[in-house]
Formats: sequence, C-alpha cells, structure tokens
Amino acid sequence: MKTLRIYVDTSVLGGCFDREFAPWSRSLVEDFRQARFKPVFSDVTVAEVQRAPEPVRNLLAELGPLGETIAISPEADELVRAYEDRRILGPRWRNDMLHIALATIAEVDVLVSWNFKHIVRLDRIRLFNAVHLETGYKPIAIYSPREVTTHGEDATDPCD
Repeated sequence: MKTLRIYVDTSVLGGCFDREFAPWSRSLVEDFRQARFKPVFSDVTVAEVQRAPEPVRNLLAELGPLGETIAISPEADELVRAYEDRRILGPRWRNDMLHIALATIAEVDVLVSWNFKHIVRLDRIRLFNAVHLETGYKPIAIYSPREVTTHGEDATDPCD
C-alpha cells in the first residue's frame, strides 16, 4: 500500500501548541513519526516557520527529514496568477495560494490546514479546483488534520 503524501501548511505545525487544535495536530505528527504518512513541506512553510516560536521551528526541523520539501517554481507562480485572476483570494493572501499551488503541482494526496478562512472552505476549494481543471491539473483534496489523522483508531469505534 502506498504511503500517502500529506502537504502540511504552517498552521498545522503551530496547531501542536494551540489548545484547540493540539490533539489532532499532534496526532498527525505522530502519524508522520510512525511513517503512516509522509509529510510534504514547501519553501513557503519553511519561510513562515522561521518567524514562528522556537517550538514550531524545532518541530519542522524534526519532521523535515521524514518527508520532502517543495521549492517555489515559476509553474507555481503561474498557478497563483490564475487564482488571482479568478479573485479566489486577494494578493495579501499570496502565501495561502502558494501552499495550494505547490501542493497541487506536487500531486500530494491531501493538503492539511487549520486555515478555515482561506483554505479549508468548501466554496474556496471548489474555486481552486475549478482553476486546476481549467489549467490541466488534478483537483486537490483539502482537509483539516482532524479528518486525516489516525487519532483514536486504536479505540473501539462505536459504529462497528
């Protein structure tokens, strides 16, 4: 069985240190440590984490060798311009669009984020994927870590 490649944006790493999001971000990190999934980062994530608190920087330093890091490319810039032309997000949110473009071009299995305003929103996901189809890319799956992590799988499922 193929190991799923999971693009991780900065909010997921920071979520490990946020009471509201920690259970699922930490569980996803454990999934990476146990090689259940392969983390995929980007130059955008690395740059954003450099401005984050030390525990977040240390976490990326630990997880980086377990996965891969995608470089910003002219192809990604071109896809971001297509998003901007469709006014999915404004120029101020270029990094959010770069996360999506880079994950799309790298054909990851899923992008995870806690950014419910710009990324993990059905209306925006549909708009991004419409651009992907128009420009020859595959649609991308976008979820929060809560829907992706194996958190609690060892527990008995009440639906079984």
